[in-house]
Amino acid sequence: MTQIVDPTAPRLTYLIKRVEMVERARMEEVLRPHGVSLHQYTALSILERRGGLSSAQLARRHFVTPQAANQLVALLERDGLIERHPDAVNRKILRAWLTERGQLVLKQCHLAVDELEEQMLAALTPTQAREFRRSLERTLSALTEINT
Repeated sequence: MTQIVDPTAPRLTYLIKRVEMVERARMEEVLRPHGVSLHQYTALSILERRGGLSSAQLARRHFVTPQAANQLVALLERDGLIERHPDAVNRKILRAWLTERGQLVLKQCHLAVDELEEQMLAALTPTQAREFRRSLERTLSALTEINT
């Protein structure tokens, strides 16, 4: 289904990329005072929802290489934001968990990100914001179904 689009308007894919670039830059800005990068925040958020992941599992959920995940995990552990414990069945696998400090830092980061998201959606009504979220979810779903 082809939709009628103003040929002088920027392409939708261009607008999405611009939003992503600006959003990433702003995320880095709001997270910096908490001593956390965007990649670290993403990893901590994943571990908040699903603690006990191995570095390989975290890499898959974070869409980074295993090497990048190993470096990320090492930094998070060094900074006392996570701790790792051997798996009960396979002692070679180390599972990552948020520390109390990690939970506190993540909570502060969530508050900063909440403010950023409020700014991002300030020009929309609550109904428009909900529909925007649903539209993004449906669009993501449609794209992930391609070639699956």
